[in-house]
Amino acid sequence: MRIIFFGSDPFSVPALRKLCQSSHTVAAVVTAPDRPRGRGQKVQPTEVKKLAEGLGIPVLTPEDLRDPGFLEALGGLGADLFVVVAFRILPREVFQIPPYGTVNLHASLLPKYRGPAPVPWAILNGERETGVTTFLINEKVDTGDVLLQRRVAILPLETAGELEARLAEVGAETLLETIDGLASGELHPRPQEGEASHAPKIRPEQGRIDWSQPSDYLSRLIRALSPHPGAYTFWKGKLLNLHRAEAADPGQCDREVRTSEPGTVLRADAKTGELLVKAGEGCVRLLQLQPSGKRIMTAPEFLRGYRVAPGDRFGSEPPSDLA
Repeated sequence: MRIIFFGSDPFSVPALRKLCQSSHTVAAVVTAPDRPRGRGQKVQPTEVKKLAEGLGIPVLTPEDLRDPGFLEALGGLGADLFVVVAFRILPREVFQIPPYGTVNLHASLLPKYRGPAPVPWAILNGERETGVTTFLINEKVDTGDVLLQRRVAILPLETAGELEARLAEVGAETLLETIDGLASGELHPRPQEGEASHAPKIRPEQGRIDWSQPSDYLSRLIRALSPHPGAYTFWKGKLLNLHRAEAADPGQCDREVRTSEPGTVLRADAKTGELLVKAGEGCVRLLQLQPSGKRIMTAPEFLRGYRVAPGDRFGSEPPSDLA
Protein backbone atom coordinates (compact mmCIF):
# COMPACT_ATOMS: atom_id res chain seq x y z
CA MET A 1 0.00 0.00 0.00
CA ARG A 2 1.09 3.54 -0.76
CA ILE A 3 -0.07 5.68 2.19
CA ILE A 4 -0.40 9.32 3.15
CA PHE A 5 -0.35 9.70 6.94
CA PHE A 6 -2.27 12.47 8.76
CA GLY A 7 -1.38 13.19 12.39
CA SER A 8 -0.33 15.95 14.77
CA ASP A 9 -0.70 14.74 18.36
CA PRO A 10 2.06 12.69 20.06
CA PHE A 11 -0.48 9.83 20.06
CA SER A 12 0.21 9.62 16.31
CA VAL A 13 3.94 8.97 16.61
CA PRO A 14 3.97 5.20 17.37
CA ALA A 15 1.61 4.57 14.45
CA LEU A 16 3.76 6.51 11.99
CA ARG A 17 6.90 4.78 13.22
CA LYS A 18 5.25 1.36 12.88
CA LEU A 19 4.08 2.06 9.32
CA CYS A 20 7.52 3.28 8.31
CA GLN A 21 8.98 -0.02 9.50
CA SER A 22 6.45 -2.06 7.51
CA SER A 23 6.32 -3.22 3.90
CA HIS A 24 3.99 -0.32 3.06
CA THR A 25 5.22 3.02 1.70
CA VAL A 26 4.50 6.28 3.52
CA ALA A 27 4.51 8.68 0.56
CA ALA A 28 3.95 11.83 2.65
CA VAL A 29 2.92 13.06 6.07
CA VAL A 30 0.33 15.77 6.71
CA THR A 31 0.58 17.53 10.07
CA ALA A 32 -0.18 20.84 11.77
CA PRO A 33 1.92 23.90 10.93
CA ASP A 34 4.76 24.89 13.26
CA ARG A 35 3.33 26.77 16.23
CA PRO A 36 4.39 28.16 19.63
CA ARG A 37 4.53 25.18 21.99
CA GLY A 38 5.61 24.39 25.54
CA ARG A 39 6.38 26.69 28.46
CA GLY A 40 8.63 28.99 26.44
CA GLN A 41 6.08 29.17 23.61
CA LYS A 42 8.83 28.82 21.02
CA VAL A 43 7.70 28.05 17.49
CA GLN A 44 8.23 24.31 17.04
CA PRO A 45 7.17 21.53 14.67
CA THR A 46 4.93 18.69 15.80
CA GLU A 47 6.56 15.46 16.97
CA VAL A 48 5.06 13.85 13.86
CA LYS A 49 6.88 16.30 11.61
CA LYS A 50 10.16 15.74 13.45
CA LEU A 51 9.90 11.99 12.95
CA ALA A 52 8.91 12.28 9.29
CA GLU A 53 11.73 14.68 8.45
CA GLY A 54 14.20 12.45 10.26
CA LEU A 55 13.11 9.57 8.02
CA GLY A 56 13.25 11.67 4.85
CA ILE A 57 9.47 11.64 4.28
CA PRO A 58 7.91 14.70 2.56
CA VAL A 59 5.79 16.77 4.97
CA LEU A 60 2.76 18.94 4.20
CA THR A 61 1.53 21.49 6.76
CA PRO A 62 -1.67 23.05 5.37
CA GLU A 63 -3.60 25.71 7.24
CA ASP A 64 -6.67 25.08 5.06
CA LEU A 65 -7.49 21.47 4.19
CA ARG A 66 -9.68 22.65 1.31
CA ASP A 67 -6.93 24.73 -0.30
CA PRO A 68 -6.84 23.82 -4.02
CA GLY A 69 -3.05 23.62 -4.04
CA PHE A 70 -3.06 21.21 -1.11
CA LEU A 71 -5.75 19.03 -2.70
CA GLU A 72 -3.81 18.93 -5.95
CA ALA A 73 -0.66 17.91 -4.09
CA LEU A 74 -2.51 15.08 -2.32
CA GLY A 75 -3.99 13.78 -5.55
CA GLY A 76 -0.62 13.91 -7.27
CA LEU A 77 1.02 11.61 -4.72
CA GLY A 78 -0.90 8.58 -6.00
CA ALA A 79 -1.76 7.15 -2.59
CA ASP A 80 -3.87 4.00 -2.27
CA LEU A 81 -4.98 4.85 1.26
CA PHE A 82 -5.04 7.78 3.67
CA VAL A 83 -4.44 7.06 7.37
CA VAL A 84 -5.55 9.47 10.11
CA VAL A 85 -4.37 9.34 13.74
CA ALA A 86 -5.22 12.26 16.08
CA PHE A 87 -5.66 14.91 13.42
CA ARG A 88 -8.31 17.45 12.42
CA ILE A 89 -11.67 16.50 10.93
CA LEU A 90 -11.12 15.85 7.22
CA PRO A 91 -13.51 17.34 4.66
CA ARG A 92 -15.02 15.11 2.00
CA GLU A 93 -12.74 16.67 -0.61
CA VAL A 94 -9.83 15.01 1.22
CA PHE A 95 -11.06 11.68 2.59
CA GLN A 96 -12.63 10.55 -0.70
CA ILE A 97 -9.42 10.95 -2.74
CA PRO A 98 -7.73 7.53 -2.32
CA PRO A 99 -9.26 4.41 -3.91
CA TYR A 100 -9.15 2.39 -0.66
CA GLY A 101 -10.68 5.25 1.34
CA THR A 102 -9.41 6.84 4.56
CA VAL A 103 -8.80 4.85 7.75
CA ASN A 104 -8.91 6.48 11.18
CA LEU A 105 -7.48 5.12 14.43
CA HIS A 106 -9.62 6.07 17.44
CA ALA A 107 -8.80 5.46 21.12
CA SER A 108 -12.05 3.81 22.18
CA LEU A 109 -14.29 0.87 21.36
CA LEU A 110 -16.63 2.66 18.98
CA PRO A 111 -19.45 3.56 19.07
CA LYS A 112 -18.57 4.29 22.71
CA TYR A 113 -16.78 7.59 23.35
CA ARG A 114 -17.00 9.27 19.97
CA GLY A 115 -15.23 12.60 20.04
CA PRO A 116 -11.88 14.22 20.85
CA ALA A 117 -11.36 13.02 24.46
CA PRO A 118 -12.20 9.29 24.70
CA VAL A 119 -9.40 8.39 27.13
CA PRO A 120 -10.21 10.90 29.92
CA TRP A 121 -13.93 10.15 29.74
CA ALA A 122 -13.37 6.39 29.98
CA ILE A 123 -11.42 6.88 33.23
CA LEU A 124 -13.78 9.52 34.59
CA ASN A 125 -16.78 7.26 34.03
CA GLY A 126 -15.13 4.36 35.86
CA GLU A 127 -14.75 2.05 32.87
CA ARG A 128 -12.69 -1.06 33.51
CA GLU A 129 -11.68 -1.45 29.90
CA THR A 130 -11.43 0.57 26.72
CA GLY A 131 -9.55 -0.08 23.51
CA VAL A 132 -8.84 1.10 19.98
CA THR A 133 -10.85 1.03 16.79
CA THR A 134 -9.86 1.41 13.15
CA PHE A 135 -12.68 2.50 10.88
CA LEU A 136 -13.40 4.09 7.51
CA ILE A 137 -14.05 7.82 7.70
CA ASN A 138 -17.32 9.25 6.47
CA GLU A 139 -18.93 12.67 6.82
CA LYS A 140 -20.19 12.16 10.40
CA VAL A 141 -17.43 12.16 12.99
CA ASP A 142 -16.43 8.73 14.36
CA THR A 143 -19.44 6.94 12.83
CA GLY A 144 -17.82 5.06 9.93
CA ASP A 145 -17.75 1.30 9.42
CA VAL A 146 -15.43 -0.60 11.75
CA LEU A 147 -12.41 -2.52 10.48
CA LEU A 148 -10.69 -3.80 13.64
CA GLN A 149 -11.02 -3.37 17.41
CA ARG A 150 -8.71 -4.33 20.28
CA ARG A 151 -9.69 -4.27 23.96
CA VAL A 152 -7.39 -2.88 26.65
CA ALA A 153 -7.90 -3.10 30.43
CA ILE A 154 -7.72 0.15 32.41
CA LEU A 155 -5.39 -0.27 35.38
CA PRO A 156 -6.65 0.77 38.85
CA LEU A 157 -4.49 3.89 39.38
CA GLU A 158 -3.72 4.68 35.74
CA THR A 159 -3.77 8.28 34.56
CA ALA A 160 -5.10 9.37 31.20
CA GLY A 161 -1.56 10.08 30.02
CA GLU A 162 -0.39 6.59 30.92
CA LEU A 163 -3.41 4.89 29.37
CA GLU A 164 -3.11 6.95 26.20
CA ALA A 165 0.55 5.93 25.82
CA ARG A 166 -0.42 2.25 26.05
CA LEU A 167 -3.30 2.71 23.61
CA ALA A 168 -0.97 4.43 21.16
CA GLU A 169 1.23 1.33 21.01
CA VAL A 170 -1.73 -1.07 20.74
CA GLY A 171 -3.24 1.23 18.14
CA ALA A 172 -0.08 1.22 16.05
CA GLU A 173 -0.14 -2.58 15.89
CA THR A 174 -3.87 -2.60 15.14
CA LEU A 175 -3.47 -0.01 12.39
CA LEU A 176 -0.76 -2.01 10.65
CA GLU A 177 -2.89 -5.15 10.90
CA THR A 178 -5.78 -3.18 9.39
CA ILE A 179 -3.75 -1.99 6.42
CA ASP A 180 -2.37 -5.48 5.84
CA GLY A 181 -5.93 -6.82 5.83
CA LEU A 182 -7.15 -4.20 3.39
CA ALA A 183 -4.21 -4.83 1.08
CA SER A 184 -4.83 -8.59 1.05
CA GLY A 185 -8.59 -8.19 0.65
CA GLU A 186 -9.22 -10.29 3.77
CA LEU A 187 -10.56 -7.45 5.93
CA HIS A 188 -14.07 -6.11 5.36
CA PRO A 189 -15.77 -3.16 7.09
CA ARG A 190 -18.87 -3.66 9.24
CA PRO A 191 -21.33 -1.17 10.72
CA GLN A 192 -20.80 0.03 14.29
CA GLU A 193 -22.89 -1.88 16.80
CA GLY A 194 -24.10 -0.95 20.27
CA GLU A 195 -25.10 2.21 22.09
CA ALA A 196 -23.17 5.33 21.12
CA SER A 197 -21.71 7.72 23.69
CA HIS A 198 -19.75 10.92 23.34
CA ALA A 199 -16.43 12.23 24.66
CA PRO A 200 -16.35 16.01 24.22
CA LYS A 201 -13.22 18.04 24.74
CA ILE A 202 -12.27 18.52 28.40
CA ARG A 203 -12.30 22.19 29.37
CA PRO A 204 -9.69 23.50 31.84
CA GLU A 205 -12.38 24.68 34.26
CA GLN A 206 -13.62 21.11 34.63
CA GLY A 207 -10.42 20.37 36.53
CA ARG A 208 -11.28 22.53 39.53
CA ILE A 209 -11.89 20.15 42.42
CA ASP A 210 -15.21 20.37 44.24
CA TRP A 211 -14.39 18.52 47.45
CA SER A 212 -18.09 18.00 48.22
CA GLN A 213 -18.14 15.30 45.52
CA PRO A 214 -17.69 11.61 46.50
CA SER A 215 -14.14 10.30 46.88
CA ASP A 216 -14.56 7.72 44.09
CA TYR A 217 -15.49 10.42 41.62
CA LEU A 218 -12.73 12.80 42.70
CA SER A 219 -10.01 10.16 42.45
CA ARG A 220 -11.16 9.32 38.91
CA LEU A 221 -11.35 12.99 37.95
CA ILE A 222 -7.80 13.60 39.10
CA ARG A 223 -6.45 10.67 37.07
CA ALA A 224 -8.64 11.42 34.05
CA LEU A 225 -7.29 14.95 33.70
CA SER A 226 -3.62 14.06 34.23
CA PRO A 227 -1.43 15.40 32.75
CA HIS A 228 -3.66 17.75 30.71
CA PRO A 229 -5.57 19.93 31.27
CA GLY A 230 -5.04 18.94 34.91
CA ALA A 231 -7.15 18.77 38.06
CA TYR A 232 -6.42 21.47 40.62
CA THR A 233 -7.28 22.85 44.01
CA PHE A 234 -6.08 25.77 46.15
CA TRP A 235 -4.02 25.57 49.29
CA LYS A 236 -3.16 28.63 51.35
CA GLY A 237 -4.14 30.82 48.40
CA LYS A 238 -1.89 29.01 45.92
CA LEU A 239 -2.70 26.77 42.98
CA LEU A 240 -1.98 23.09 43.51
CA ASN A 241 -2.27 20.60 40.63
CA LEU A 242 -3.24 17.02 41.44
CA HIS A 243 -2.09 14.16 39.19
CA ARG A 244 -2.86 10.86 40.91
CA ALA A 245 -5.20 9.84 43.71
CA GLU A 246 -7.31 7.00 45.01
CA ALA A 247 -10.40 6.68 47.16
CA ALA A 248 -9.26 5.51 50.59
CA ASP A 249 -10.93 2.55 52.24
CA PRO A 250 -13.53 3.81 54.75
CA GLY A 251 -11.66 2.14 57.60
CA GLN A 252 -8.52 4.15 56.80
CA CYS A 253 -10.25 7.50 57.30
CA ASP A 254 -10.08 9.10 60.71
CA ARG A 255 -13.21 9.39 62.83
CA GLU A 256 -13.01 13.13 62.09
CA VAL A 257 -14.25 12.37 58.58
CA ARG A 258 -17.82 12.56 59.86
CA THR A 259 -17.53 16.07 61.24
CA SER A 260 -14.88 17.72 59.05
CA GLU A 261 -15.80 19.92 56.11
CA PRO A 262 -14.99 18.63 52.60
CA GLY A 263 -11.47 19.62 51.59
CA THR A 264 -10.10 19.28 55.12
CA VAL A 265 -6.75 17.52 55.48
CA LEU A 266 -7.33 14.54 57.78
CA ARG A 267 -3.83 13.11 57.74
CA ALA A 268 -0.48 14.55 56.59
CA ASP A 269 2.39 12.30 57.65
CA ALA A 270 5.76 13.10 56.07
CA LYS A 271 7.25 9.84 57.38
CA THR A 272 4.69 7.52 55.78
CA GLY A 273 3.70 9.87 52.95
CA GLU A 274 0.03 9.57 53.85
CA LEU A 275 -2.04 12.56 52.71
CA LEU A 276 -5.79 12.12 53.20
CA VAL A 277 -8.38 14.76 52.36
CA LYS A 278 -12.06 14.73 53.31
CA ALA A 279 -14.49 14.42 50.40
CA GLY A 280 -18.26 14.72 50.30
CA GLU A 281 -18.37 10.98 50.86
CA GLY A 282 -15.28 9.25 52.24
CA CYS A 283 -11.78 10.64 51.76
CA VAL A 284 -9.21 10.88 48.99
CA ARG A 285 -5.60 9.73 49.26
CA LEU A 286 -3.46 12.11 47.19
CA LEU A 287 -0.52 10.35 45.56
CA GLN A 288 1.01 12.88 43.17
CA LEU A 289 0.87 16.67 43.44
CA GLN A 290 2.41 19.63 41.65
CA PRO A 291 2.76 23.07 43.22
CA SER A 292 2.38 25.85 40.67
CA GLY A 293 5.60 26.25 38.66
CA LYS A 294 7.20 23.14 40.18
CA ARG A 295 7.67 19.55 39.08
CA ILE A 296 5.26 16.72 39.85
CA MET A 297 5.98 15.25 43.29
CA THR A 298 4.92 12.10 45.09
CA ALA A 299 2.95 12.69 48.28
CA PRO A 300 5.99 11.90 50.49
CA GLU A 301 8.12 14.39 48.54
CA PHE A 302 5.43 17.04 48.79
CA LEU A 303 4.96 16.55 52.53
CA ARG A 304 8.70 16.78 53.16
CA GLY A 305 8.92 20.08 51.26
CA TYR A 306 5.70 21.78 52.31
CA ARG A 307 4.14 22.24 55.72
CA VAL A 308 0.76 20.58 55.47
CA ALA A 309 -1.04 19.78 58.70
CA PRO A 310 -4.28 18.05 59.68
CA GLY A 311 -7.04 20.66 59.70
CA ASP A 312 -5.65 22.57 56.70
CA ARG A 313 -8.19 23.17 53.95
CA PHE A 314 -7.84 22.54 50.23
CA GLY A 315 -9.98 24.55 47.84
CA SER A 316 -10.86 27.34 50.25
CA GLU A 317 -9.84 30.24 48.01
CA PRO A 318 -8.05 30.80 44.71
CA PRO A 319 -5.09 33.12 44.27
CA SER A 320 -6.18 36.70 43.62
CA ASP A 321 -5.08 36.56 39.96
CA LEU A 322 -7.30 33.49 39.32
CA ALA A 323 -10.33 34.65 41.28
